[in-house]
Amino acid sequence: GARSGSAGGARSPPPPPGEGRRPVTPVPALSVAAAVAGPPEHARFPPLFPFSASGARPGPQLRRQRGRFLPPAAPVAVYLETYGCQMNVSDAEIAWAILQKNGYARTKELDEADVILLVTCSVREKAEQTIWNRLRHLKALKARRPRARVPLRIGILGCMAERLKEEILDREKLVDIVAGPDAYRDLPRLLAVAESGQRAANVLLSLDETYADILPVQTSAGGTTAFVSIMRGCDNMCSYCIVPFTRGRERSRPVASILQEVRLLSEQGVKEVTLLGQNVNSFRDTSEVQFQSAAAPALSRGFSTVYKAKPGGLRFAHLLDQVSRIDPEMRIRFTSPHPKDFPDEVLQLIQERHNICKQLHLPAQSGSTRVLEAMRRGYTREAYLELVQHVREAIPGVSLSSDFIAGFCGETEDDHQQTVSLLREVRYNVGFLFAYSMRQKTRAYHRLQDDVPADIKKRRLEELIAVFREEAARANEALVGQSQLVLVEGPSKRSASELCGRNDGNVKVIFPDTETADAAGCEAAARARPGDYVLVKVTSATSQSLRGVLLCRTTLSRAAACC
Repeated sequence: GARSGSAGGARSPPPPPGEGRRPVTPVPALSVAAAVAGPPEHARFPPLFPFSASGARPGPQLRRQRGRFLPPAAPVAVYLETYGCQMNVSDAEIAWAILQKNGYARTKELDEADVILLVTCSVREKAEQTIWNRLRHLKALKARRPRARVPLRIGILGCMAERLKEEILDREKLVDIVAGPDAYRDLPRLLAVAESGQRAANVLLSLDETYADILPVQTSAGGTTAFVSIMRGCDNMCSYCIVPFTRGRERSRPVASILQEVRLLSEQGVKEVTLLGQNVNSFRDTSEVQFQSAAAPALSRGFSTVYKAKPGGLRFAHLLDQVSRIDPEMRIRFTSPHPKDFPDEVLQLIQERHNICKQLHLPAQSGSTRVLEAMRRGYTREAYLELVQHVREAIPGVSLSSDFIAGFCGETEDDHQQTVSLLREVRYNVGFLFAYSMRQKTRAYHRLQDDVPADIKKRRLEELIAVFREEAARANEALVGQSQLVLVEGPSKRSASELCGRNDGNVKVIFPDTETADAAGCEAAARARPGDYVLVKVTSATSQSLRGVLLCRTTLSRAAACC
């Protein structure tokens, strides 16, 4: 799934822009009315209806008109906090777009908030503990609330809401609303219930909700990069993963709605778009009838799935082709893919298009075939390495990143050493490495034993991180002396006299904030600004970043033509 942390070379996802976008063609989705009336027949889980301490449903005191709940009479200030992966950043944008349309105001100051919403992660126990700790802080804030102000309401959104619904509402009676990843359309109703003094929840998982008609609103200033969600859910059912249980089955947005969103981002000056999904390269748009009989693309050689091949629909290669044609000055990335879904047409497209980044995320999880089988990953170590070789032959100079889990059920020291050797053999530029955390509902929880002691997990994780950083440093050091095309993101966090950005391989590049000429010689010397492309000559490298000197300002197309 989309990732929530890193070791060494990875970044926390930047909040994506996208303010002021227009509606697009909707797809079938759970409406607010449906959520109020009850779950549709295709729902996998029923919603938890609003309830008070006495168990009563909301009374007639709620403001209603023609069957729908009205916006608040006076602007209610909402404060959003996002935890976890890039999909949660995108979800926060969707939630805010819905609330903004319903008359809510936005605040960036916690003390000004009337409503505090936490968009949560549930992929590891530590992620959930972070939220419980945050709630203890918010409990004190709620207790200090002046009586002259409206009561402070607190909501939990996202994966943790889906997984721990009743516990969240019952624990210390602090949380007022709970909304799962497919229930954001219902937020205005849930908040209306909360404002009446009752608690409310909707954790319905949908088979078709993609929020295709909800164009997210930017959740931070910037405008250089943006995330575009193209599909939701996951069907892979890896034995360790909670995502299928918190985000439901795979479903994809219509291609037309994605293209319209990307065009609008281009018009707003966004220079890099990341296509998002829990299993992004299994994208399959079935909204066009004429493509229903199309054959399923072949899996990567030596890979298998726990489900039957799904024929029909427009696939990821088609979407990537169309997105890359919108703006030659906009970089395209995508995450998080599964290594099984890399047909040759996708690799060829990445190699051919100058604006599709030559960077792939290939989540390995382990270097041991025995552990991979226990994880239900659908491939062996040998098949994975064959794919890596094929990718590097198809896309010369490609940058690779990966995910690894230390201490999975039954992992032996030999299994661990095989993962160490895989890290050395592949030499990733970016890595996301974590100790295994058992999650309820998963196959591992029901079928396997979490039998690797915590101290051994910690030691193995530290070893993996050390080896990753050593190899990533070597990979980055190979770039010293070369010129890198960098998209400027803004000032360096450590020095106001330096700028930072990312190269094509998604590695951070830091360079002095000085005046520089335009490569074409058509403009006077000027300082680079966020959203500019610049050429930087690399002078030093670590496992996490590159440093260099600024050569000139340029464009994506011009830089590609010179290579």
